[in-house]
Amino acid sequence: MENITVKINGSEISVPKGTTVLEAAHIAGFEIPTLCYMKEINEIGACRICMTEVNEGRGFRLVAACVYPCSDKMEVLTNSPKVLESRKRTLELILSTHDRKCLSCVRSGNCELQKLCRDYGIEDATTYDGENPSYEIDNSAAHMYRDNNKCILCRRCVAVCSNTQGIGVIGANERGFKTYIGSAFDMGLGETSCVSCGQCIAVCPVGALSEKDFTKDVLAAIADPEKTVLVQTAPAVRAGLGECFGLPIGTNTEGKMVAALRRLGFDKVFDTDFSADLTIMEEANEFVERVQKGGVLPMITSCSPGWVKFCEHYYPDLLDHLSTCKSPQQMFGATAKTYYAEKMGIDPKNIVMVSIMPCTAKKFEIGRDDQSAAGVPDVDFALTTRELGRMIERAGINFLGLPDEKFDDPLGISTGAGVIFGATGGVMEAALRTAVHTLTGQTVTDLPEVRGTKGIKEATYNVGDLNVKVAVASGLSNAREILDKIRSGECDAQFIEIMACPGGCVNGGGQPQVPMGVRNFVDIRAERAKVLYDLDASMPLRQSHENPAIKEVYETFFGEPGSHKAHEVLHTSYVKRSVN
Repeated sequence: MENITVKINGSEISVPKGTTVLEAAHIAGFEIPTLCYMKEINEIGACRICMTEVNEGRGFRLVAACVYPCSDKMEVLTNSPKVLESRKRTLELILSTHDRKCLSCVRSGNCELQKLCRDYGIEDATTYDGENPSYEIDNSAAHMYRDNNKCILCRRCVAVCSNTQGIGVIGANERGFKTYIGSAFDMGLGETSCVSCGQCIAVCPVGALSEKDFTKDVLAAIADPEKTVLVQTAPAVRAGLGECFGLPIGTNTEGKMVAALRRLGFDKVFDTDFSADLTIMEEANEFVERVQKGGVLPMITSCSPGWVKFCEHYYPDLLDHLSTCKSPQQMFGATAKTYYAEKMGIDPKNIVMVSIMPCTAKKFEIGRDDQSAAGVPDVDFALTTRELGRMIERAGINFLGLPDEKFDDPLGISTGAGVIFGATGGVMEAALRTAVHTLTGQTVTDLPEVRGTKGIKEATYNVGDLNVKVAVASGLSNAREILDKIRSGECDAQFIEIMACPGGCVNGGGQPQVPMGVRNFVDIRAERAKVLYDLDASMPLRQSHENPAIKEVYETFFGEPGSHKAHEVLHTSYVKRSVN
Protein backbone atom coordinates (compact mmCIF):
# COMPACT_ATOMS: atom_id res chain seq x y z
CA MET A 1 0.00 0.00 0.00
CA GLU A 2 1.27 3.47 -0.91
CA ASN A 3 2.36 5.62 2.03
CA ILE A 4 2.24 9.40 2.30
CA THR A 5 3.92 11.89 4.65
CA VAL A 6 1.87 14.08 6.97
CA LYS A 7 3.02 16.69 9.50
CA ILE A 8 0.83 16.83 12.62
CA ASN A 9 1.51 19.64 15.10
CA GLY A 10 5.03 19.77 13.73
CA SER A 11 5.66 16.01 13.96
CA GLU A 12 6.18 14.27 10.62
CA ILE A 13 4.75 10.76 10.21
CA SER A 14 4.16 8.28 7.40
CA VAL A 15 0.65 6.85 6.98
CA PRO A 16 -1.11 4.71 4.34
CA LYS A 17 -2.85 6.67 1.62
CA GLY A 18 -6.54 7.05 2.50
CA THR A 19 -5.90 7.46 6.22
CA THR A 20 -8.18 10.09 7.74
CA VAL A 21 -6.85 13.07 9.66
CA LEU A 22 -8.38 11.56 12.82
CA GLU A 23 -6.56 8.26 12.34
CA ALA A 24 -3.27 9.96 11.46
CA ALA A 25 -3.45 12.12 14.56
CA HIS A 26 -4.03 9.02 16.68
CA ILE A 27 -0.96 7.37 15.16
CA ALA A 28 1.05 10.50 15.97
CA GLY A 29 -0.14 10.45 19.58
CA PHE A 30 -2.76 13.21 19.38
CA GLU A 31 -6.39 12.45 20.21
CA ILE A 32 -9.00 14.52 18.37
CA PRO A 33 -12.39 14.58 20.13
CA THR A 34 -15.49 13.20 18.41
CA LEU A 35 -19.14 12.71 19.27
CA CYS A 36 -20.82 11.17 16.22
CA TYR A 37 -17.94 9.12 14.80
CA MET A 38 -17.94 5.31 15.10
CA LYS A 39 -15.28 3.58 13.06
CA GLU A 40 -16.79 1.70 10.08
CA ILE A 41 -20.29 2.21 11.51
CA ASN A 42 -21.10 5.93 11.65
CA GLU A 43 -18.62 7.95 9.60
CA ILE A 44 -20.81 10.95 8.79
CA GLY A 45 -18.89 14.00 10.02
CA ALA A 46 -22.08 15.46 11.47
CA CYS A 47 -21.27 16.68 14.97
CA ARG A 48 -18.32 18.92 13.92
CA ILE A 49 -16.53 18.44 17.25
CA CYS A 50 -13.55 16.97 15.39
CA MET A 51 -12.91 20.12 13.34
CA THR A 52 -9.16 20.46 12.73
CA GLU A 53 -7.00 22.82 10.67
CA VAL A 54 -5.24 21.42 7.62
CA ASN A 55 -2.97 23.01 5.03
CA GLU A 56 -2.62 21.35 1.64
CA GLY A 57 -0.66 24.21 0.09
CA ARG A 58 -3.48 26.77 0.00
CA GLY A 59 -3.39 27.92 3.62
CA PHE A 60 -4.99 26.48 6.72
CA ARG A 61 -8.72 25.70 6.79
CA LEU A 62 -11.07 23.75 9.04
CA VAL A 63 -12.14 20.21 8.08
CA ALA A 64 -13.94 17.36 9.83
CA ALA A 65 -11.04 15.12 10.84
CA CYS A 66 -13.10 11.93 11.11
CA VAL A 67 -13.92 11.83 7.39
CA TYR A 68 -11.26 13.99 5.74
CA PRO A 69 -8.47 11.96 4.06
CA CYS A 70 -4.84 12.93 4.44
CA SER A 71 -2.90 14.06 1.39
CA ASP A 72 0.86 13.94 0.87
CA LYS A 73 2.76 16.77 2.60
CA MET A 74 -0.39 17.88 4.43
CA GLU A 75 0.09 19.96 7.59
CA VAL A 76 -2.36 19.44 10.44
CA LEU A 77 -3.04 21.50 13.56
CA THR A 78 -5.21 19.73 16.12
CA ASN A 79 -5.16 22.31 18.92
CA SER A 80 -4.78 25.75 17.36
CA PRO A 81 -6.78 28.71 18.77
CA LYS A 82 -9.08 28.55 15.74
CA VAL A 83 -9.71 24.82 16.31
CA LEU A 84 -10.37 25.26 20.02
CA GLU A 85 -12.78 28.14 19.40
CA SER A 86 -14.66 26.11 16.77
CA ARG A 87 -15.11 23.15 19.09
CA LYS A 88 -16.17 25.36 21.99
CA ARG A 89 -18.79 27.13 19.87
CA THR A 90 -20.15 23.77 18.67
CA LEU A 91 -20.44 22.53 22.24
CA GLU A 92 -22.33 25.68 23.23
CA LEU A 93 -24.76 25.13 20.35
CA ILE A 94 -25.31 21.51 21.40
CA LEU A 95 -25.99 22.62 24.96
CA SER A 96 -28.53 25.18 23.80
CA THR A 97 -31.14 22.42 23.33
CA HIS A 98 -29.78 19.95 25.88
CA ASP A 99 -31.44 19.06 29.19
CA ARG A 100 -28.62 20.01 31.53
CA LYS A 101 -29.76 18.12 34.64
CA CYS A 102 -26.32 16.60 35.02
CA LEU A 103 -26.45 16.12 38.80
CA SER A 104 -29.17 13.47 38.56
CA CYS A 105 -28.20 12.01 35.17
CA VAL A 106 -27.25 8.33 35.07
CA ARG A 107 -24.20 9.23 32.97
CA SER A 108 -22.85 12.01 35.19
CA GLY A 109 -19.12 11.46 35.53
CA ASN A 110 -19.14 9.13 32.53
CA CYS A 111 -20.65 11.41 29.88
CA GLU A 112 -18.69 12.25 26.75
CA LEU A 113 -20.45 15.60 26.36
CA GLN A 114 -19.82 16.53 29.99
CA LYS A 115 -16.13 15.72 29.64
CA LEU A 116 -15.79 17.81 26.48
CA CYS A 117 -17.47 20.78 28.17
CA ARG A 118 -15.02 20.48 31.04
CA ASP A 119 -12.05 20.11 28.68
CA TYR A 120 -13.01 23.17 26.62
CA GLY A 121 -13.91 25.39 29.55
CA ILE A 122 -17.64 25.81 28.98
CA GLU A 123 -18.61 27.95 31.97
CA ASP A 124 -21.85 29.46 30.69
CA ALA A 125 -24.20 26.97 29.02
CA THR A 126 -26.74 29.67 28.10
CA THR A 127 -24.78 31.44 25.36
CA TYR A 128 -27.26 30.40 22.67
CA ASP A 129 -30.37 29.87 24.77
CA GLY A 130 -33.62 30.15 22.86
CA GLU A 131 -36.53 27.95 21.86
CA ASN A 132 -36.03 24.49 23.34
CA PRO A 133 -38.10 21.47 22.25
CA SER A 134 -39.52 19.22 24.96
CA TYR A 135 -40.12 15.48 24.63
CA GLU A 136 -41.91 12.86 26.69
CA ILE A 137 -39.68 10.04 27.89
CA ASP A 138 -40.36 6.77 26.06
CA ASN A 139 -40.74 4.05 28.71
CA SER A 140 -42.61 1.59 26.50
CA ALA A 141 -39.82 -1.01 26.19
CA ALA A 142 -39.22 -3.60 28.90
CA HIS A 143 -35.49 -3.00 29.04
CA MET A 144 -34.75 0.71 28.50
CA TYR A 145 -35.98 4.26 28.16
CA ARG A 146 -35.30 7.05 25.65
CA ASP A 147 -35.05 10.64 26.85
CA ASN A 148 -34.79 12.84 23.77
CA ASN A 149 -34.39 15.90 25.97
CA LYS A 150 -30.80 14.74 26.46
CA CYS A 151 -30.24 13.55 22.88
CA ILE A 152 -27.53 15.39 20.90
CA LEU A 153 -28.51 13.88 17.51
CA CYS A 154 -25.15 12.18 17.03
CA ARG A 155 -27.02 9.26 15.38
CA ARG A 156 -24.75 6.63 16.90
CA CYS A 157 -27.81 4.69 18.11
CA VAL A 158 -29.35 4.83 14.66
CA ALA A 159 -26.16 3.59 13.02
CA VAL A 160 -25.59 0.66 15.37
CA CYS A 161 -29.25 -0.40 15.09
CA SER A 162 -29.23 -0.25 11.29
CA ASN A 163 -25.66 -1.05 10.28
CA THR A 164 -24.41 -3.38 13.00
CA GLN A 165 -27.64 -5.11 13.95
CA GLY A 166 -29.50 -4.80 10.66
CA ILE A 167 -32.76 -3.90 12.40
CA GLY A 168 -33.34 -0.17 11.96
CA VAL A 169 -36.31 0.42 14.24
CA ILE A 170 -35.09 3.93 15.06
CA GLY A 171 -34.10 6.86 12.90
CA ALA A 172 -34.21 10.62 12.50
CA ASN A 173 -37.78 11.94 12.36
CA GLU A 174 -38.71 15.44 11.11
CA ARG A 175 -36.05 17.80 9.77
CA GLY A 176 -34.10 20.88 10.77
CA PHE A 177 -34.62 22.24 14.28
CA LYS A 178 -37.49 19.77 14.82
CA THR A 179 -35.33 16.68 14.20
CA TYR A 180 -35.51 13.98 16.88
CA ILE A 181 -34.61 10.30 17.09
CA GLY A 182 -37.54 7.92 17.29
CA SER A 183 -39.42 5.08 15.62
CA ALA A 184 -41.67 5.18 12.59
CA PHE A 185 -45.10 6.77 13.07
CA ASP A 186 -44.03 7.86 16.58
CA MET A 187 -44.45 4.34 17.89
CA GLY A 188 -42.99 3.66 21.32
CA LEU A 189 -39.91 1.48 21.18
CA GLY A 190 -41.82 -1.29 22.93
CA GLU A 191 -44.31 -1.36 20.05
CA THR A 192 -41.62 -1.95 17.44
CA SER A 193 -39.60 -5.02 16.49
CA CYS A 194 -36.75 -3.89 18.76
CA VAL A 195 -34.93 -6.98 20.06
CA SER A 196 -33.78 -5.35 23.34
CA CYS A 197 -30.07 -5.89 22.59
CA GLY A 198 -29.13 -2.51 24.10
CA GLN A 199 -26.35 -1.81 21.63
CA CYS A 200 -27.85 1.67 21.20
CA ILE A 201 -27.34 2.28 24.94
CA ALA A 202 -23.77 1.02 24.75
CA VAL A 203 -22.80 3.63 22.16
CA CYS A 204 -24.85 6.62 23.36
CA PRO A 205 -22.40 9.34 24.48
CA VAL A 206 -24.85 10.97 26.90
CA GLY A 207 -27.79 10.05 29.13
CA ALA A 208 -30.45 9.94 26.41
CA LEU A 209 -30.59 6.14 26.52
CA SER A 210 -30.30 3.88 29.52
CA GLU A 211 -31.52 0.57 30.89
CA LYS A 212 -34.45 0.58 33.28
CA ASP A 213 -32.91 0.46 36.75
CA PHE A 214 -34.37 -2.06 39.20
CA THR A 215 -31.75 -1.74 41.93
CA LYS A 216 -34.22 -0.21 44.40
CA ASP A 217 -36.54 -3.21 43.99
CA VAL A 218 -33.64 -5.59 44.60
CA LEU A 219 -32.54 -3.72 47.72
CA ALA A 220 -36.13 -3.81 48.99
CA ALA A 221 -36.19 -7.59 48.53
CA ILE A 222 -32.88 -7.94 50.38
CA ALA A 223 -34.37 -5.95 53.27
CA ASP A 224 -37.44 -8.24 53.45
CA PRO A 225 -36.83 -10.88 56.15
CA GLU A 226 -39.39 -13.20 54.55
CA LYS A 227 -37.39 -13.48 51.33
CA THR A 228 -34.34 -15.55 50.45
CA VAL A 229 -32.54 -13.45 47.86
CA LEU A 230 -30.18 -15.35 45.57
CA VAL A 231 -27.92 -13.74 42.99
CA GLN A 232 -26.24 -15.22 39.92
CA THR A 233 -23.56 -13.53 37.82
CA ALA A 234 -22.99 -14.13 34.13
CA PRO A 235 -19.49 -14.99 32.84
CA ALA A 236 -18.95 -11.66 31.08
CA VAL A 237 -19.74 -9.54 34.15
CA ARG A 238 -16.44 -10.41 35.84
CA ALA A 239 -14.65 -9.23 32.69
CA GLY A 240 -16.35 -5.82 32.64
CA LEU A 241 -17.31 -4.79 36.18
CA GLY A 242 -13.85 -3.44 37.02
CA GLU A 243 -14.26 -0.71 34.42
CA CYS A 244 -16.95 0.84 36.64
CA PHE A 245 -14.20 1.45 39.19
CA GLY A 246 -11.41 2.66 36.93
CA LEU A 247 -9.68 -0.66 36.30
CA PRO A 248 -8.25 -1.33 32.81
CA ILE A 249 -10.40 -3.00 30.17
CA GLY A 250 -9.75 -6.73 30.42
CA THR A 251 -9.39 -6.98 34.21
CA ASN A 252 -10.78 -10.07 35.91
CA THR A 253 -12.69 -8.99 39.04
CA GLU A 254 -14.45 -12.27 39.87
CA GLY A 255 -13.27 -12.47 43.48
CA LYS A 256 -14.01 -8.82 44.32
CA MET A 257 -17.38 -9.07 42.57
CA VAL A 258 -18.39 -12.01 44.79
CA ALA A 259 -17.21 -10.13 47.89
CA ALA A 260 -19.16 -7.01 46.90
CA LEU A 261 -22.37 -8.99 46.34
CA ARG A 262 -22.09 -10.52 49.81
CA ARG A 263 -21.65 -7.08 51.33
CA LEU A 264 -24.74 -5.87 49.50
CA GLY A 265 -26.69 -8.44 51.52
CA PHE A 266 -27.51 -11.26 49.11
CA ASP A 267 -28.16 -14.53 50.96
CA LYS A 268 -26.23 -16.63 48.46
CA VAL A 269 -23.86 -15.62 45.66
CA PHE A 270 -23.95 -18.11 42.79
CA ASP A 271 -22.37 -18.35 39.35
CA THR A 272 -24.33 -18.47 36.09
CA ASP A 273 -21.38 -20.52 34.81
CA PHE A 274 -23.00 -23.43 36.68
CA SER A 275 -26.12 -23.20 34.54
CA ALA A 276 -23.99 -22.60 31.45
CA ASP A 277 -22.60 -26.08 32.13
CA LEU A 278 -26.17 -27.28 32.61
CA THR A 279 -27.17 -25.68 29.32
CA ILE A 280 -24.37 -27.55 27.58
CA MET A 281 -25.55 -30.88 28.98
CA GLU A 282 -29.02 -30.27 27.58
CA GLU A 283 -27.94 -28.58 24.35
CA ALA A 284 -25.25 -31.13 23.47
CA ASN A 285 -27.72 -33.92 24.15
CA GLU A 286 -30.33 -32.20 21.98
CA PHE A 287 -27.83 -31.80 19.15
CA VAL A 288 -26.74 -35.45 19.31
CA GLU A 289 -30.38 -36.56 19.31
CA ARG A 290 -31.19 -34.40 16.29
CA VAL A 291 -28.23 -35.81 14.39
CA GLN A 292 -28.98 -39.44 15.29
CA LYS A 293 -32.78 -39.27 14.94
CA GLY A 294 -33.12 -36.99 11.93
CA GLY A 295 -34.24 -33.85 13.76
CA VAL A 296 -34.31 -30.34 12.31
CA LEU A 297 -30.81 -29.21 11.32
CA PRO A 298 -28.94 -27.00 11.56
CA MET A 299 -29.64 -26.61 15.24
CA ILE A 300 -29.09 -23.05 16.46
CA THR A 301 -28.21 -22.03 20.02
CA SER A 302 -30.80 -20.23 22.14
CA CYS A 303 -28.67 -18.60 24.86
CA SER A 304 -28.97 -15.02 23.60
CA PRO A 305 -32.48 -13.57 24.21
CA GLY A 306 -31.85 -10.70 21.80
CA TRP A 307 -31.09 -13.23 19.08
CA VAL A 308 -34.16 -15.32 19.99
CA LYS A 309 -36.46 -12.29 19.78
CA PHE A 310 -34.83 -11.32 16.47
CA CYS A 311 -35.62 -14.76 15.05
CA GLU A 312 -39.20 -14.57 16.32
CA HIS A 313 -39.72 -11.22 14.58
CA TYR A 314 -37.75 -11.56 11.36
CA TYR A 315 -37.32 -15.31 10.71
CA PRO A 316 -40.33 -17.00 12.37
CA ASP A 317 -40.23 -19.74 9.74
CA LEU A 318 -36.87 -20.88 11.16
CA LEU A 319 -37.90 -21.19 14.82
CA ASP A 320 -37.81 -24.99 14.63
CA HIS A 321 -34.06 -24.71 14.15
CA LEU A 322 -33.61 -23.15 17.59
CA SER A 323 -32.57 -25.33 20.49
CA THR A 324 -35.43 -25.58 22.97
CA CYS A 325 -33.01 -25.00 25.86
CA LYS A 326 -33.66 -22.03 28.09
CA SER A 327 -30.80 -19.55 28.40
CA PRO A 328 -28.33 -20.07 31.28
CA GLN A 329 -29.98 -17.19 33.17
CA GLN A 330 -33.38 -18.86 33.02
CA MET A 331 -32.03 -22.37 33.61
CA PHE A 332 -30.35 -21.10 36.75
CA GLY A 333 -33.53 -19.52 38.06
CA ALA A 334 -35.56 -22.60 37.21
CA THR A 335 -33.06 -24.87 38.95
CA ALA A 336 -32.84 -22.60 41.99
CA LYS A 337 -36.61 -22.57 42.44
CA THR A 338 -37.02 -26.33 41.94
CA TYR A 339 -33.93 -28.40 42.81
CA TYR A 340 -32.33 -25.92 45.23
CA ALA A 341 -35.64 -24.93 46.85
CA GLU A 342 -36.45 -28.60 47.47
CA LYS A 343 -32.94 -29.31 48.74
CA MET A 344 -33.02 -26.39 51.20
CA GLY A 345 -36.70 -26.68 52.16
CA ILE A 346 -37.62 -23.19 50.88
CA ASP A 347 -40.96 -22.30 49.29
CA PRO A 348 -40.15 -21.11 45.73
CA LYS A 349 -42.53 -18.20 46.30
CA ASN A 350 -40.14 -16.89 48.95
CA ILE A 351 -37.08 -17.06 46.72
CA VAL A 352 -36.13 -13.86 44.91
CA MET A 353 -33.81 -14.71 42.04
CA VAL A 354 -31.62 -11.83 40.86
CA SER A 355 -29.31 -12.07 37.88
CA ILE A 356 -26.39 -9.79 37.04
CA MET A 357 -26.05 -9.76 33.28
CA PRO A 358 -24.05 -7.99 30.56
CA CYS A 359 -27.26 -7.94 28.56
CA THR A 360 -30.32 -5.66 28.53
CA ALA A 361 -32.38 -8.27 26.63
CA LYS A 362 -32.37 -10.33 29.82
CA LYS A 363 -34.82 -7.77 31.24
CA PHE A 364 -37.23 -8.69 28.47
CA GLU A 365 -36.50 -12.40 28.76
CA ILE A 366 -37.57 -12.72 32.40
CA GLY A 367 -41.10 -11.73 31.37
CA ARG A 368 -41.41 -14.21 28.50
CA ASP A 369 -44.04 -16.96 28.58
CA ASP A 370 -42.93 -20.49 29.47
CA GLN A 371 -40.26 -19.24 31.89
CA SER A 372 -41.89 -20.27 35.19
CA ALA A 373 -40.82 -23.82 36.00
CA ALA A 374 -41.94 -23.64 39.65
CA GLY A 375 -45.14 -21.73 38.97
CA VAL A 376 -43.39 -18.42 39.66
CA PRO A 377 -41.01 -16.53 37.36
CA ASP A 378 -37.67 -18.32 37.00
CA VAL A 379 -35.89 -14.98 37.49
CA ASP A 380 -37.40 -12.00 39.29
CA PHE A 381 -34.91 -9.22 38.45
CA ALA A 382 -32.24 -8.95 35.77
CA LEU A 383 -29.68 -6.23 36.46
CA THR A 384 -26.95 -5.08 34.12
CA THR A 385 -23.25 -4.87 34.95
CA ARG A 386 -23.73 -1.10 35.13
CA GLU A 387 -26.57 -1.40 37.65
CA LEU A 388 -24.39 -3.58 39.87
CA GLY A 389 -21.61 -1.00 39.63
CA ARG A 390 -24.03 1.71 40.78
CA MET A 391 -25.30 -0.47 43.66
CA ILE A 392 -21.76 -1.04 44.92
CA GLU A 393 -20.90 2.64 44.65
CA ARG A 394 -24.07 3.83 46.39
CA ALA A 395 -23.52 1.34 49.21
CA GLY A 396 -20.13 2.92 49.91
CA ILE A 397 -18.30 -0.34 49.31
CA ASN A 398 -14.59 0.09 48.59
CA PHE A 399 -14.56 -2.26 45.62
CA LEU A 400 -10.84 -2.02 44.92
CA GLY A 401 -10.02 -2.77 48.55
CA LEU A 402 -12.14 -5.92 48.77
CA PRO A 403 -10.55 -9.36 49.23
CA ASP A 404 -11.14 -12.06 46.63
CA GLU A 405 -13.91 -14.42 47.69
CA LYS A 406 -15.42 -17.55 46.13
CA PHE A 407 -18.95 -18.36 45.00
CA ASP A 408 -21.24 -20.36 47.26
CA ASP A 409 -21.81 -24.08 46.70
CA PRO A 410 -23.34 -26.00 45.06
CA LEU A 411 -24.62 -23.62 42.37
CA GLY A 412 -21.32 -21.76 42.26
CA ILE A 413 -19.31 -24.69 40.91
CA SER A 414 -18.46 -24.51 37.20
CA THR A 415 -15.97 -25.47 34.53
CA GLY A 416 -13.94 -23.64 31.92
CA ALA A 417 -16.63 -24.52 29.40
CA GLY A 418 -19.13 -22.47 31.37
CA VAL A 419 -16.99 -19.36 31.67
CA ILE A 420 -16.28 -19.02 27.92
CA PHE A 421 -20.01 -18.66 27.23
CA GLY A 422 -19.46 -14.92 27.47
CA ALA A 423 -17.38 -14.74 24.27
CA THR A 424 -18.58 -15.32 20.73
CA GLY A 425 -17.81 -18.93 19.83
CA GLY A 426 -17.71 -19.94 23.48
CA VAL A 427 -21.08 -21.71 23.50
CA MET A 428 -20.10 -23.62 20.38
CA GLU A 429 -16.75 -24.65 21.81
CA ALA A 430 -18.28 -25.70 25.13
CA ALA A 431 -21.00 -27.74 23.41
CA LEU A 432 -18.52 -29.45 21.11
CA ARG A 433 -16.30 -30.42 24.04
CA THR A 434 -19.19 -32.37 25.55
CA ALA A 435 -20.67 -33.59 22.25
CA VAL A 436 -17.31 -35.05 21.21
CA HIS A 437 -16.99 -36.80 24.56
CA THR A 438 -20.55 -38.15 24.32
CA LEU A 439 -20.03 -39.56 20.83
CA THR A 440 -16.41 -40.71 21.01
CA GLY A 441 -15.23 -40.62 24.62
CA GLN A 442 -12.40 -38.33 23.52
CA THR A 443 -11.36 -35.14 25.30
CA VAL A 444 -11.25 -31.87 23.36
CA THR A 445 -10.53 -28.54 25.02
CA ASP A 446 -9.21 -25.81 22.70
CA LEU A 447 -10.99 -25.06 19.43
CA PRO A 448 -9.26 -21.96 18.02
CA GLU A 449 -11.27 -22.00 14.80
CA VAL A 450 -14.39 -20.70 16.57
CA ARG A 451 -12.57 -18.12 18.74
CA GLY A 452 -11.95 -14.47 17.95
CA THR A 453 -14.15 -11.48 17.22
CA LYS A 454 -14.73 -12.06 13.50
CA GLY A 455 -18.43 -11.64 12.71
CA ILE A 456 -18.86 -15.05 11.06
CA LYS A 457 -16.66 -18.08 11.68
CA GLU A 458 -16.98 -21.54 10.14
CA ALA A 459 -15.21 -24.82 10.83
CA THR A 460 -15.55 -28.56 10.28
CA TYR A 461 -14.70 -31.12 12.96
CA ASN A 462 -14.34 -34.85 12.67
CA VAL A 463 -16.40 -36.42 15.46
CA GLY A 464 -16.25 -40.20 15.31
CA ASP A 465 -17.91 -41.17 12.04
CA LEU A 466 -19.34 -37.69 11.50
CA ASN A 467 -17.96 -34.55 9.91
CA VAL A 468 -19.70 -31.81 11.88
CA LYS A 469 -19.75 -28.44 10.16
CA VAL A 470 -20.38 -25.52 12.48
CA ALA A 471 -20.87 -21.79 12.11
CA VAL A 472 -20.68 -18.94 14.62
CA ALA A 473 -22.15 -15.47 14.15
CA SER A 474 -22.22 -12.44 16.43
CA GLY A 475 -24.07 -9.25 15.63
CA LEU A 476 -27.48 -9.57 14.05
CA SER A 477 -26.50 -8.33 10.59
CA ASN A 478 -24.16 -11.33 10.48
CA ALA A 479 -26.96 -13.55 11.75
CA ARG A 480 -29.08 -12.41 8.81
CA GLU A 481 -26.42 -13.58 6.39
CA ILE A 482 -26.46 -17.10 7.85
CA LEU A 483 -30.24 -17.27 8.19
CA ASP A 484 -30.75 -16.19 4.59
CA LYS A 485 -28.49 -19.07 3.55
CA ILE A 486 -30.56 -21.50 5.63
CA ARG A 487 -33.70 -20.25 3.90
CA SER A 488 -32.15 -20.63 0.46
CA GLY A 489 -30.65 -24.05 1.22
CA GLU A 490 -27.08 -22.82 0.82
CA CYS A 491 -26.09 -23.43 4.46
CA ASP A 492 -24.66 -26.89 5.08
CA ALA A 493 -23.73 -26.37 8.73
CA GLN A 494 -25.31 -28.70 11.27
CA PHE A 495 -24.75 -26.64 14.40
CA ILE A 496 -24.80 -22.82 14.61
CA GLU A 497 -24.15 -20.40 17.45
CA ILE A 498 -25.66 -16.92 17.22
CA MET A 499 -25.13 -14.07 19.67
CA ALA A 500 -27.04 -10.80 19.27
CA CYS A 501 -24.15 -8.59 20.32
CA PRO A 502 -20.96 -8.23 18.24
CA GLY A 503 -18.26 -10.19 20.03
CA GLY A 504 -20.78 -11.91 22.27
CA CYS A 505 -21.87 -11.12 25.82
CA VAL A 506 -18.57 -9.42 26.72
CA ASN A 507 -19.80 -6.61 24.47
CA GLY A 508 -23.39 -6.77 25.68
CA GLY A 509 -25.67 -3.76 25.89
CA GLY A 510 -25.49 -3.84 29.69
CA GLN A 511 -21.71 -3.68 30.00
CA PRO A 512 -19.89 -0.52 31.19
CA GLN A 513 -19.95 2.22 28.58
CA VAL A 514 -16.58 2.94 26.99
CA PRO A 515 -15.93 6.35 25.35
CA MET A 516 -15.90 6.17 21.58
CA GLY A 517 -12.42 7.65 21.56
CA VAL A 518 -11.33 4.35 23.11
CA ARG A 519 -13.74 2.03 21.28
CA ASN A 520 -12.61 3.33 17.89
CA PHE A 521 -9.03 2.25 18.51
CA VAL A 522 -9.19 -0.59 21.08
CA ASP A 523 -10.98 -3.91 20.52
CA ILE A 524 -12.75 -4.05 23.86
CA ARG A 525 -14.40 -7.33 22.79
CA ALA A 526 -11.06 -9.08 22.51
CA GLU A 527 -9.73 -7.56 25.75
CA ARG A 528 -12.72 -8.72 27.76
CA ALA A 529 -12.88 -12.13 26.05
CA LYS A 530 -9.25 -12.77 26.98
CA VAL A 531 -10.30 -12.70 30.64
CA LEU A 532 -12.66 -15.61 30.03
CA TYR A 533 -10.28 -17.70 27.94
CA ASP A 534 -7.51 -17.19 30.49
CA LEU A 535 -9.85 -18.36 33.24
CA ASP A 536 -10.83 -21.40 31.17
CA ALA A 537 -7.19 -22.35 30.59
CA SER A 538 -6.43 -22.12 34.31
CA MET A 539 -9.35 -24.22 35.56
CA PRO A 540 -8.89 -27.88 36.58
CA LEU A 541 -12.20 -28.85 34.97
CA ARG A 542 -12.81 -27.60 31.44
CA GLN A 543 -15.73 -29.68 30.19
CA SER A 544 -19.30 -29.29 31.40
CA HIS A 545 -19.89 -33.00 31.93
CA GLU A 546 -17.00 -33.04 34.43
CA ASN A 547 -18.72 -30.60 36.81
CA PRO A 548 -19.46 -32.51 40.07
CA ALA A 549 -22.40 -30.22 40.88
CA ILE A 550 -23.90 -30.96 37.46
CA LYS A 551 -23.47 -34.68 38.02
CA GLU A 552 -25.19 -34.39 41.40
CA VAL A 553 -28.16 -32.42 40.09
CA TYR A 554 -28.80 -35.05 37.41
CA GLU A 555 -28.33 -37.98 39.78
CA THR A 556 -30.70 -36.60 42.42
CA PHE A 557 -33.18 -34.48 40.47
CA PHE A 558 -33.24 -34.43 36.66
CA GLY A 559 -32.20 -38.03 35.99
CA GLU A 560 -30.38 -37.50 32.73
CA PRO A 561 -30.01 -34.86 30.02
CA GLY A 562 -33.15 -34.63 27.94
CA SER A 563 -35.32 -36.40 30.53
CA HIS A 564 -38.99 -35.55 30.94
CA LYS A 565 -38.26 -33.58 34.12
CA ALA A 566 -35.37 -31.76 32.46
CA HIS A 567 -37.68 -30.73 29.62
CA GLU A 568 -40.30 -29.47 32.06
CA VAL A 569 -37.80 -27.31 33.95
CA LEU A 570 -34.98 -26.46 31.54
CA HIS A 571 -36.60 -26.15 28.12
CA THR A 572 -38.95 -23.57 26.61
CA SER A 573 -40.94 -22.57 23.55
CA TYR A 574 -41.02 -19.67 21.10
CA VAL A 575 -43.65 -17.47 19.46
CA LYS A 576 -43.97 -15.96 16.02
CA ARG A 577 -44.00 -12.17 16.27
CA SER A 578 -44.97 -9.48 13.80
CA VAL A 579 -42.54 -6.94 12.33
CA ASN A 580 -43.23 -3.30 13.24
